[in-house]
Amino acid sequence: MAGNQGTRLLRKREHSRQASTLELFFDLAFIFALNLLSMRFFDDLSWTNFLQTMILFAGIYWIWIATAWSTDWYNPNEPVIRWLVLGIMFVGLLMSAAVPAAFGAHGILFAGAYVFVHLGRAALLLPLLRGHPLQRRTLLVAIWFAVSGVPWIVGAFQPESTRIVLWLIALAIDYGIAWLGWPTPGLGRVPEENLRTVGEHLSERYQQVFIIALGEVVLVSGLAFISVDIDLLTGVAFGLAFLTVVLLWRGYLIPSGGMRIGTILDQNRPRMAVSVAFCHAVVLAGTLLTAVGNEVLITRPLAEPRPEWVMLIVGGKALFLIGRVMFHIVVFHRLPWPGILGLLLLGGLVPVLLVLPPIGVASVTCLALLAAIAVDIYLSRRSGWFAQAGETPPLD
Repeated sequence: MAGNQGTRLLRKREHSRQASTLELFFDLAFIFALNLLSMRFFDDLSWTNFLQTMILFAGIYWIWIATAWSTDWYNPNEPVIRWLVLGIMFVGLLMSAAVPAAFGAHGILFAGAYVFVHLGRAALLLPLLRGHPLQRRTLLVAIWFAVSGVPWIVGAFQPESTRIVLWLIALAIDYGIAWLGWPTPGLGRVPEENLRTVGEHLSERYQQVFIIALGEVVLVSGLAFISVDIDLLTGVAFGLAFLTVVLLWRGYLIPSGGMRIGTILDQNRPRMAVSVAFCHAVVLAGTLLTAVGNEVLITRPLAEPRPEWVMLIVGGKALFLIGRVMFHIVVFHRLPWPGILGLLLLGGLVPVLLVLPPIGVASVTCLALLAAIAVDIYLSRRSGWFAQAGETPPLD
């Protein structure tokens, strides 16, 4: 009976591959988290705060990823899974509320919520999966979250510098062990057949979380625009901010030879789903920096040049391109030369950008990003034409 109960919880291949309304509702908590992260970073543009914000982002993102995988493995229409997701959503909101003071008085709230989500999910699912082969998968994953929970919780009671080190160790465990398939001494690793995902569903979830991140950029840019005197200068700055959002959106949608990401995820080893999650982490981190960079651009378009502002405006676009380059290498096994050339162009322009005001930095970097994306679209369409014609495209 227990094995039958576990089977009932699973998402069947014949189930809808589209994201459920429950999953879309869950994403609202991620919007709240991204907004607090961007506010935290804008208030202190130091390198230390940048590192701290990225640590917090990585933790919140891993909650989202684990939940996306859960609703890919389990049927979100089952009542127990529905209540599990809603519970994670609430605890995630508490975790996000701790973001402003996560490296201060609220460290234990952030870390405790993170550990509670991962171990609480296992505590609920393990009894329900009794007698089912997938119980072992849940057990191995839970063991490693318990291991990483030690530096998470211990770090919450340490001074700021020690907390950074311990939380980085915890993230290295969580991200690294997932890529390795959760190998556990004496118990082995999770079999690959137990890690397979519904590619179409998971690829849709990745697209949705990226759109959510772009929504945060639009929200931050709009709020910044109405906080200043609206004139020609701020209007141009707002236009550049919007152009940046459009370029990120269009750059994300560039395919490779017309190949569907969901089909590729279905046909490949489960480890690819983890690798794609890593790529999206970099893309979303770049989008987060872009939101803060747009706020600087709109509120201080002609301010005296500052290196940290260049870091924001250039860094956001650079991280986006890095994530896309990683994605194409992992999924399509090819080097996306336009993205690489775009990165080289952005890096080569830094000495010049350091003497420009924010509006100048944004203008130049938008042109560089536009050039990279335009070339990528051209090559992708040419590759797609050859694929439709049944021919092999020449090497780029």
